[in-house]
Amino acid sequence: MVKLTMIARITDGLPLAEGLDDGRDLKDADFYKQQAKLLFKNLSKGQHESSRLSIETGPYYFHYIIESRVCYLTMCDRSYPKKLAFQYLEDLKNEFERVNGSQIETAARPYAFIKFDTFIQKTRKLYLDTRTQRNLAKLNDELCEVHQIMTRNVQEVLGVGEKLDQVSQLSSRLTSDTRMYADKAKDLNRQALIRKYAPVAIVMGIVLMLFWIKNKIW
Repeated sequence: MVKLTMIARITDGLPLAEGLDDGRDLKDADFYKQQAKLLFKNLSKGQHESSRLSIETGPYYFHYIIESRVCYLTMCDRSYPKKLAFQYLEDLKNEFERVNGSQIETAARPYAFIKFDTFIQKTRKLYLDTRTQRNLAKLNDELCEVHQIMTRNVQEVLGVGEKLDQVSQLSSRLTSDTRMYADKAKDLNRQALIRKYAPVAIVMGIVLMLFWIKNKIW
């Protein structure tokens, strides 16, 4: 059964639409939605090896397809046929591109196409029962093979992003430390110059003051 459905722009990870009724009967729905958003974040950094991928997460699978810089993602039970899951995503993709294709790049706020939920829910109902004649026909369709679609573990996929984030944070920290040490070095040089030339300046000041006093007296 389809549990969650989310659509996001992968250039920046902006969520565009979501199945509003999805996850109501799902334990830890917020946890899995957060995982999906982390996946979108990783995808926005270019961390995807395939335009179609299945990802294991607990008792479920995330399935996604990427087309025209948009990611269409669903989460299903492990027992749900992989072929139907990707057919479901294809149906969403075709309709989303038809209705909203010209506005995707200019969308500036999250869930700008939330009204697409109506189509998501209608399509989801068509895929609930895997034994209907319609879905059995899709399962037997040899043109829709999914054997070559890779399956990864969610920790493995998210771990790649976490490691890159750690490297980025370390790089930023090193840059900050370098600037701090450079500023300290400038301060030390300034203090050294002051210590070196301050006595000379004091002596010169005293001499000039004595010379001025002498001229005043005479």
